[in-house]
Amino acid sequence: MTRPDTARRALHRRTLGQWALLAVGGLFVVGGFATMVWITTRDVEPRKPTRSGSGGSVGAPSVAPDADGAPREEPHRATGAAPGELAEVRVERRLMGTIWVITVLSEDEPGAREAATAALDEVDRLERLLSEWRPTSEISEVNRQAGRAPVRVGPEMIACVRAALDVARWSEGAFDISWAALRDLWNFGPDGPRRPPTAEQVRARMPLWNWRRIRLDERASTIFLERAGMQIGLGGIAKGYAIDRAAEVLRARGFTRFLIFGGGQIYAGGARPDRPWRVGIQHPRANDYVAMLEATDASVATSGDYEHAFIYEGRRYHHIIDPATGFPSDRSASVTVVSPSALWADAVDTALFVMGPERGLSRLATAPGGPYDAVFIDPQMRVHLSPQVAPKLRWRWRLDTDGRLLEPLPGIPP
Repeated sequence: MTRPDTARRALHRRTLGQWALLAVGGLFVVGGFATMVWITTRDVEPRKPTRSGSGGSVGAPSVAPDADGAPREEPHRATGAAPGELAEVRVERRLMGTIWVITVLSEDEPGAREAATAALDEVDRLERLLSEWRPTSEISEVNRQAGRAPVRVGPEMIACVRAALDVARWSEGAFDISWAALRDLWNFGPDGPRRPPTAEQVRARMPLWNWRRIRLDERASTIFLERAGMQIGLGGIAKGYAIDRAAEVLRARGFTRFLIFGGGQIYAGGARPDRPWRVGIQHPRANDYVAMLEATDASVATSGDYEHAFIYEGRRYHHIIDPATGFPSDRSASVTVVSPSALWADAVDTALFVMGPERGLSRLATAPGGPYDAVFIDPQMRVHLSPQVAPKLRWRWRLDTDGRLLEPLPGIPP
């Protein structure tokens, strides 16, 4: 897993250039770790993340502090609004190893700013509990006590681990937070070796990767990892949990039209005055987005094989590791899901990526935390859709008769 300092440098370089596009036309895209492309006051059409989580996802940490452990907050900006009109208030801060942005549409600019700041404060609080990069966090203590003793934890940790085990059970281990035992074998950061570990190295660690050996005792509020050397990492679910909590803070203060962007994953609260928010889906092999997806009171999350990846001896290696092999999963190029909950979307998109289109779509209706819409793009660039998602998509790329992405549609600006 990428260390916090290298991830921070790469993210800083990337986001400086991306935020320079703020004034140009407007689009958030979901599909890679903290890869914001544009945002506009009139529209939001996103792009994600890596889900940086794991079936095992070992990309840049989704829960990592700045060098001094403190968040960095950008200056507040607000568009002016005439009485009775909605203003846009946007608050930004670095949290969980990435840039978070909360945009609120409201007549009450000061109240919206205060609410957005409070929502990010809640994310900051959760990071201190759930980040494996913080030695004082609850998860770090759970990992230190692996094979030795159960650790008493708070309700936030219980909620994340409970949901993670539910998704592991449903997906038959395609999503598994005990991936972290392999963390140091895979490094997709800018300073990484750009080569995979050996099969022997991976094989030696695989006995430590087993969600069935995570013991959650909700009555005692404890978590115990049965084997010494086991580790858990919440990169594939903690960010989603934090997004849901941030949305609760905003709603509790009376704000219902908002967009939360956390490391690429998005939650769309309410809608614009004239229509739903729109989220763009990244093309896995092109610097473009293939479609826009409409979302209202829902989270949009994507797992993709392109954001943290390298090519070695002609093969693509990426951060979403298949628990069955210990090597990158090769059944999908990207999976985008829409769910009422960011927590569930954060984990389920990674599980679906590992499962692949055929198995994933056949099991989607029974996934915990649904209902879900899903868009798969397989390694051959064929698109696979869940039954109800088609009317919500506005395509920007042409598909052939087999559903393969061909080329951008003419007459649509980039």
